[in-house]
Amino acid sequence: MNKVIITEHPLIQHKLTLMRMKDTGSKDFRELLTEITMLMGYEVTKDLPLTDIEIDTPVGKTNSKILAGKKLAIVPILRAGIGMVDGFVSLIPAAKVGHIGLYRDPETCKPVEYYCKLPQDIGEREVFLVDPMLATGGSATAAIELLREKGAKNIRLINLVAAPEGIEEVHSKYPDVDIYVASVDEKLDDHKYIVPGLGDAGDRLFGTK
Repeated sequence: MNKVIITEHPLIQHKLTLMRMKDTGSKDFRELLTEITMLMGYEVTKDLPLTDIEIDTPVGKTNSKILAGKKLAIVPILRAGIGMVDGFVSLIPAAKVGHIGLYRDPETCKPVEYYCKLPQDIGEREVFLVDPMLATGGSATAAIELLREKGAKNIRLINLVAAPEGIEEVHSKYPDVDIYVASVDEKLDDHKYIVPGLGDAGDRLFGTK
């Protein structure tokens, strides 16, 4: 309950620093996000169950381990979460990908839903909900609520950077959802942006303002 897993691998921290730099362009930002997602994927998937099968190698038979057929789903929160999909799919090609579209109302800072498309068997899948930023926690909790309404039971939230306020919000409503992050930053500013953060992840990914 109330578990936050911080992945402090040196390569992750190095790449995150490059992402934070304001002069890092969209191309490098996208590539770094994919690379960090792949590295975080090792932590997120390390407890997936295995089963033994007998195989033939070039020199004989042996018992070896494979994933135990657990169904997985990657669900990005649009639009910035799209930048984390390729990293996970590279590790888990058989995972299905859903999409949840939310944007933050600039006046209320509350999430507004505009799209939701999930695998039909989402209730049978372990769900990795991905978004680079966990700021207020509004979008994350709205996305978790949508997933629960569609039948999802096992959900993990994966973010690069989180504010303490966002973590508290998610765990106050969904204490059974584990949160994986590369960094817990200092706070939110008056505009509800993470400090020091890395700016607007969607704008930096796609070169928009």
